[in-house]
Amino acid sequence: MCRFYYMRVTVSHQKSQAEAIRAVDRAMEDVFQGLASGPITIADSQRAWAGSILSFSLTAKMGLIRNPIKGTIEVTDRVVILDADFGMFNLILGDKVRATVESRVRGLLT
Repeated sequence: MCRFYYMRVTVSHQKSQAEAIRAVDRAMEDVFQGLASGPITIADSQRAWAGSILSFSLTAKMGLIRNPIKGTIEVTDRVVILDADFGMFNLILGDKVRATVESRVRGLLT
């Protein structure tokens, strides 16, 4: 994974692991829909749980440009760790991607 495209966001929580997993599952779409703005849309969203790890993939579209995004969200008893490859989307929007994702993940755990 290229370090310019890769992002890790770690957010601590006070919920039980089961409650945090349910919150992540309910809010997964909201986290990434927050990145869709103006000409950017999100499509082809897929996700699958394997224990406490959620694997996901989706496509960010801007005009004719299609950018795959994939990663995992691990839920432990104390933190939620999002590891994702945002591809060119991270270069285009820079810090907005990290700020939006971190804010949304933090919001779903309160």
